[in-house]
Amino acid sequence: MSWIYLILAIMFETLATTLLKMSHGFSLLLPSIGTFIGYILCFLFLSYALKSIDMSIAYAIWCACGILLISTIGIFFFHESISTLKVVSIVLIILGTVGLKLA
Repeated sequence: MSWIYLILAIMFETLATTLLKMSHGFSLLLPSIGTFIGYILCFLFLSYALKSIDMSIAYAIWCACGILLISTIGIFFFHESISTLKVVSIVLIILGTVGLKLA
């Protein structure tokens, strides 16, 4: 069940960060409210996951998946730039996370 909580934490973190971008500095009400709710749910589920998953593993997976998803959303939906360096850096973050899990 802890892994499901971690997946939910990742999903809500991704949603909240996307809404944070859409809130335009908290100047739009609905995305701003969604941001707060998303982060509350994110940290709630992350706290549940940390009950039985090592903190270093859970946090690394949470961060790496969040970076991958937010970068993808930024590129495809917000037309952010993509470069070889950006892709290589994300791959290295994911490889580091896999290394932590295997350690």
